[in-house]
Amino acid sequence: QVQLVESGGGLVQAGGSLRLSCVVSGRAFSNYAMAWFRQAPGKEREFVSAISWRAPNSYYADSVKGRFTISRDNAKNTVYLQMNSLKLEDTAVYSCAIDGTPNTTIVTTDSRKYDYWGQGTQVTVSS
Repeated sequence: QVQLVESGGGLVQAGGSLRLSCVVSGRAFSNYAMAWFRQAPGKEREFVSAISWRAPNSYYADSVKGRFTISRDNAKNTVYLQMNSLKLEDTAVYSCAIDGTPNTTIVTTDSRKYDYWGQGTQVTVSS
């Protein structure tokens, strides 16, 4: 049974920071790309960031580039999302996801390629 458990969400003022964590169990974590998506009320889910499985390469949505940093600790089966300079529009439920294909050289922003998801953690940015 593959499980992803996020933590670290909360309420923060605009300009502040949060670090999200996602712990994965039930799959050889180090062999899979990981991603973060978010969904704001009334909006579709959108890609935020992804990290490859090897020599980790990272990818970001334009809206978060320069403010968010994705990283992974394979020894802890954990992927992180460091969020700085948070804006009101970053308010959403953030979910981590694991790629359905191991050892892939292509890191995708397509949510359909990720086969297991966490339950999500709420991030609320206030003015």
